Amino acid sequence: MSNSKENGTKVLKSKRFVVRLSLVGKNQVIEFTNKKGDTITYNHDKVYSLMKDKLESLNCFKKYKSYTATNNIPMVLRDKDLV
Repeated sequence: MSNSKENGTKVLKSKRFVVRLSLVGKNQVIEFTNKKGDTITYNHDKVYSLMKDKLESLNCFKKYKSYTATNNIPMVLRDKDLV
């Protein structure tokens, strides 16, 4: 991941969609580019609040405190205002 500033807000750039427990509460904006070249920008805290129940039930999130996806954003987030 790399950092850049957009409109005075620090944006984390990533090659995959990511939700990390360590980023909760930091109001971090993340820009993710999938394998097709589509760029999706989202506010980590908004995404976490929408996915919280699902994330807390996933073994990977319990173990690694992180959830990633490389091809697209989760279905629950599609067609939602994420910034």
